[in-house]
Amino acid sequence: MRNLFFGRLRPDALRTPLSVLLALLLGAGLSPARAEEPRVARASRIERGAVRVDGMLSEEVWREADAVSGFVQKTPNEGEPSTRKTEVAFLFDDEALYVGARMEIGAGVIRSIVSRRDNSGNAERLIVCLDTYHDRRTSASFAVTASGVRIDYFHPGDAEHDRDYSFDPVWEARAARSEEGWTAEMRIPFSQLRFTESEELVFGLNLNRWMPDRNEDAYWVCVPKNETGWASRFGELRGIRGVPPSRRVELLPYAAADARFAGTIDPDDPFTMKQSFRGRAGTDLKMGLGPNLTLEGTINPDFGQIEADPAEVNLTAYETYFEERRPFFVEGNRLLAGDGAGWFYSRRIGASPRGEPDADWVDSPEHTTILGAMKATGRFAGGLSIGALAAVTDEERARTASGTNGTREEALVEPLTGYGVLRLQQEFGESRSTAGVILTGVERKIGAEEDLRGDLARRAVAGGADWKLTTRDKEYALTGHAGFSRVEGDPGAIARVQRSSAHYFQRPDASHVTLDSTRTSLSGNTFSLWASRVSGEHWLWEVGVNGESPGFEINDAGRLQSADDIGGGGSLKYRETKPGRIFREYSINLGTYQEWNYGGVRTHRSADLSFNCTWNNHWSGWCGIWGTPRNLSDDLTRGGPLMQRFRGWSSWIGVSNSWASDARWLVESELQGNEAGAKIGVFRGSLSTRTGGRWELSVEPRYAASRIARQYIGAWDGGPEETYGTRYVFSWIEQGTLSARFRVNCAATPDFTLEVYAEPFASSGRHFDHGELRRPRDRSILTYGKEGGSTLVVNEDGSRTVTVDGTPFTIDNQDFNYLSFRSNVVLRWEWRKGSTLFLVWQQNRESRTTSGALVGGRDLWGSLGARGENLFVLKMSYWFPLG
Repeated sequence: MRNLFFGRLRPDALRTPLSVLLALLLGAGLSPARAEEPRVARASRIERGAVRVDGMLSEEVWREADAVSGFVQKTPNEGEPSTRKTEVAFLFDDEALYVGARMEIGAGVIRSIVSRRDNSGNAERLIVCLDTYHDRRTSASFAVTASGVRIDYFHPGDAEHDRDYSFDPVWEARAARSEEGWTAEMRIPFSQLRFTESEELVFGLNLNRWMPDRNEDAYWVCVPKNETGWASRFGELRGIRGVPPSRRVELLPYAAADARFAGTIDPDDPFTMKQSFRGRAGTDLKMGLGPNLTLEGTINPDFGQIEADPAEVNLTAYETYFEERRPFFVEGNRLLAGDGAGWFYSRRIGASPRGEPDADWVDSPEHTTILGAMKATGRFAGGLSIGALAAVTDEERARTASGTNGTREEALVEPLTGYGVLRLQQEFGESRSTAGVILTGVERKIGAEEDLRGDLARRAVAGGADWKLTTRDKEYALTGHAGFSRVEGDPGAIARVQRSSAHYFQRPDASHVTLDSTRTSLSGNTFSLWASRVSGEHWLWEVGVNGESPGFEINDAGRLQSADDIGGGGSLKYRETKPGRIFREYSINLGTYQEWNYGGVRTHRSADLSFNCTWNNHWSGWCGIWGTPRNLSDDLTRGGPLMQRFRGWSSWIGVSNSWASDARWLVESELQGNEAGAKIGVFRGSLSTRTGGRWELSVEPRYAASRIARQYIGAWDGGPEETYGTRYVFSWIEQGTLSARFRVNCAATPDFTLEVYAEPFASSGRHFDHGELRRPRDRSILTYGKEGGSTLVVNEDGSRTVTVDGTPFTIDNQDFNYLSFRSNVVLRWEWRKGSTLFLVWQQNRESRTTSGALVGGRDLWGSLGARGENLFVLKMSYWFPLG
């Protein structure tokens, strides 16, 4: 029998990072490259129309086709032959590649659950993985379950679980039951694949069969658990000859209409409308630019069927980043985002307008309008990958009203803006190492007389280079990046950047940065360098450094929480991947990290120890502890002087049952604390089950309760000299958050589904024991009404009047109770290949009060009665394959 393992493991060794770095820079591996001949499957040519994709494999051409078998287990018994026979054959004509498979079952049970596309659940399935460029790094996976559900995703890197589910080709698949087991057919058009044209197409190939009733994962080419690589280990699919070139042109126009109904209205708000109706249309275009590049464009895109972002209460100074769900921006985002810094955050395009008019009533658009966007992605035969994106968003204006007579005006809240991203990545060497560059740009049309010139930068450019160098056996890696940024604009806009939470140049005790209100530009840089052992039987490690200079700023096109940091750390992991008496596999990880700002102040030190395991019954568990000593913080006072953080700790534990179970569950809890007596407790869980073969029900509850010692309240003038004439006020806060995410999915067929999502959310916060920072670099506060001769009076509206050293000032009531209910009901029908009809019902309800009472279950369900609106959307798209 052919050995499927690419060579034997050498004895483990903890090699020094210096030796690894030296070997990588010299371009030499630490062991000879594996040279075993790949397994080969062959495709046979057929006449067009010889196969009808019905899952039956009843055509004569399938009986004559050469089939491959000989699958090997990865789990539960790595390296042993699969307990069930699987045979897969390949055919092709001028238009498509056909895959036919026979899966024997014997005495087992076929898990064949009907679900929506790209949701396989725990159904039995066959996965066909194709490295169409034959670059031994990237690949595309096409899967079909025993009930005929299609799943597809792209592997942008040489790792099995590095998956991009935005890959959404138009293809066909069917499955059918037989006495021996089940059979499947796929038809994958060559127009949906990217490859370099030649007389004979040679694709990398791997096949995977998942059998949940036995927890068995079997592969045609099995990569051992303690080794890395995916496409680089594939076999080959040969015999595809004489495929004519394809123009690869697709048009996807849509038409949509929506109706919005407000449940309750504010009689004082002149812009509140009881109901509104709107219609719109647009189109997406996809076309090939030669055999290697694909151009995609969208005009007036619509994302009405997309799920709403989860509710939150953010009491920090930092922005929350949400997942991208818009199809046009999801596909190819991994390449465009680059490596290293957060160069590109696609949700900047079409985000909420950032202008804030000063008026009693403001009616501002929820999102900026995307006039159009275009992107080109592809890969050349020499290993060069390219991604480019350009988008334009429209000028947006808000309606305002002020005064008793409601004088109405318009105010500019977002200028006409262009976005651009260019990404290049080159592979080289036997190890498929990579080096890349990225460049992003934002240009805003802001007139000299417009108010926004002091709020938004006129121009922002950022970019850099990144690399991942690996030894020939992919055991060691050296990764890193180096880059720059520059923003330009009105002095007011640049001063706003300097004062933002990412920079805090106004810190009065900082010697290395100064707020300059006359600047018209700001520049910075970033870097990282990490060496690691990423493959081996037991020991893995990582060590490195990274940093961002004080002026580094990429938040116009990307995302950056804070600059002015330089840090380093490392981790050491021991793992066991061979089943034992208790565990199927486990790992123990020890890590540490430290950070300084560019002024030499150490702002962070921490260490953690964690344990992860899979028991022999296929349940998973994890636990860990984390600790940090006292550190100085340059952001607790939000632009004020340094303040000391408390010594703190955190612990967590969780467990989940087998992935193959019909009812899947997970429970996890976390407890945090510090020397001041603050506590944070978090519990979350999930439960999902399938009933009747077509219904999927799930719930994800979460509860968090906390008493935090240093919640920032604000800064007031008139403070003591020790704190530079400013009072930096903090309080304790008692906060509770309760939420649950419910999902109900019903699939009449894989192409006709009903999906329901609902999230009730309740959060509360009560502030108490207000006080001010006594002196820089200290952690203690002067508590109002208890120390230093100060007084504190709680007023009827919940505000506090404080008197310190004879000077009174007022702290607004910042207690809160926030209720939210968001839901999304989507009826989805793929009524013809590539064409879809959506019927959507969305609810968005919320209420806010200032009682501060701790939330409970009654509040969670009370969110259903909050004020809100209902939105109904009807959308239809039609796929035109033009070549």
